[in-house]
Amino acid sequence: MEPFIAFESKVVPIPRNNIDTDQIIPARFLKTTSKEGLADNLFCEWRLDPEFILNTPRGKGKQILLAGDNFGCGSSREHAPIAMGSANCEIVLAESFARIFFRNCVATGELYPCECADRLCDILKTGDVVTVDLDKASVTVQATGKVYQFKPLGDVRPVVDAGGLFNFARNSGMIAK
Repeated sequence: MEPFIAFESKVVPIPRNNIDTDQIIPARFLKTTSKEGLADNLFCEWRLDPEFILNTPRGKGKQILLAGDNFGCGSSREHAPIAMGSANCEIVLAESFARIFFRNCVATGELYPCECADRLCDILKTGDVVTVDLDKASVTVQATGKVYQFKPLGDVRPVVDAGGLFNFARNSGMIAK
């Protein structure tokens, strides 16, 4: 797998704090075994509202999600980052993450969880185009050139780059291929 360095995409801000794993993918869908099934049920309770951003044409097909504080709190559920990755989300930029969600992002290799000092979900609007550079730990807004920093991923970056903990262990010779 080619390491991810920079990604350019439109953003989808969900300006809420404490988005928990039950809101990301409710427990009743945990028996779903296909990635497509998980993706179809991502944020399903919120999708009942036709005005929810991911239901609108502006919110479709985006790959960078912006959120507030304590993203991914609640149950330890690896299904949450898998559902998000299956729905073509590759990066979540939030003020902070629940530790277990952060660890599940790394272990599954589905998402890059990037902690920003700025509350980007209140600053940027749906459809704003940004470039996320993982090497520079920066987010650049294309229209303005404004740059925001996030905490470098450090030692977890190669694990996500590899596609998760098991792929990383295989690639580095820790376990047999």
